[in-house]
Order: sequence, then structure tokens, then C-alpha cells
Amino acid sequence: MIRRIGVLATALALCAAAACRRPAQQTSGSDSALDRTAPDTFLVAINTNKGRIVLQAIRAWSPHGADRFYSLVNDHFYDGAKFFRVLPNFMAQFGIAADPAMNAKWAERKIPDDPVVRSNTRGFVSYATSGPNTRSAQLFINKADNRRLDRLGFAPFALVIDGMEVVDSLYMGYGEGPPLGNGPIQDRIAQQGNTYLNRYFPQLDSIITARVVRLVQQ
Repeated sequence: MIRRIGVLATALALCAAAACRRPAQQTSGSDSALDRTAPDTFLVAINTNKGRIVLQAIRAWSPHGADRFYSLVNDHFYDGAKFFRVLPNFMAQFGIAADPAMNAKWAERKIPDDPVVRSNTRGFVSYATSGPNTRSAQLFINKADNRRLDRLGFAPFALVIDGMEVVDSLYMGYGEGPPLGNGPIQDRIAQQGNTYLNRYFPQLDSIITARVVRLVQQ
């Protein structure tokens, strides 16, 4: 069991290949276009080729995480992005942009870690990381009870309130990326975007748009 947990933790630590090769760099200064303070609670509709997924983000669970997600969605970062790592009974990961220029824009804008307030159980959404204070844009939706990730610092900031059947239907055939499998190489996604994925992994499911659909104040 300890070995199994170690494998999963290592796989999540490989989520952002470019970040693994660079020191963590937290966002500095203030840029109103990129660094927005999120409402206390807000909803995001992720329209995919398989259907709609609705997330409710709650800032109290993970303030830095919710703020970053709000900024990314308003910048249309996730439009066209693929679910590039979907594993059975584990999670669905996304958050490398379709356009390499968008990846370059956000790649080094790291945010500090938040305390883990909620647990990584089915439907909760957290950031993938490559170590302390390295969260940027990659997210994963828990498809099962993954609370073992809590002690590793993965802090949920949102919950799927509609569309878990869509999450469950996402294509899983490519499996893990290197070095644990033959799935997409994250460096190449970041550098080439959907040009790479469409050529070598054409069955991946896609986000069409991700939009804030209603703001809810607590």
C-alpha cells in the first residue's frame, strides 16, 4: 500500500514538466489583467466535447488557488485545452493551454501554497504541483476518494456540482505520460500546444470554453 501511494504521488509531482526544471517563482507585483481577487464563491461552466462540467469555487477553501483559477478563466486560458492525463479510479488532469503563447504567458506565475481545508474526495478539484509553491494552471478533478493526497499538500479549491458523469466519460486510453507510461509529454504540450496533441493523441477530449457563469457572494 505504501508503494502504491508513492507511485501516485510521484505521478502527480510530474504534472508540470517545465516547472520541475526551474526553481519556483511566485507571482510578483500587481497586474490587474492577470492577478484578480475572486469572489467568495463563483461558478465556472466548462463546456467540453462530451458535455458540460460545472465547478463551484469557494475562496475560503484555498484563496490563492481560487484567485488564480478566476484569473485564468477570465483570460480564456482553458479554451481548447485537452484533458491530457485521465486515469481510471483516480483523476482527470488538464491545464496546459492549447496555444503555446498562452502557456508562456502563465508558466512562471507561480502561486503560494494554501493550507488543505477540504479533502481530495470524488468531485473535488485541486492544482497539480511539482513541489512546494509551484501551483500555476494545471488542475485535476478527483474521480475517486484520493484523501491520501491531502497530507501531500494538494488543497482543493472547487467542487464539481454538475457533470461528474462527463468527467467519468473522458477518454482514458493513453494513460500516464513518461516516465511511467506512453501518454503525452507535458513539455511538448507546453511548447507545441494542440498541434502536438492532435497529431499523436487525437482521441483526447477537449474543453471548448470555460466561463464564469454566475457569481455568488457569501
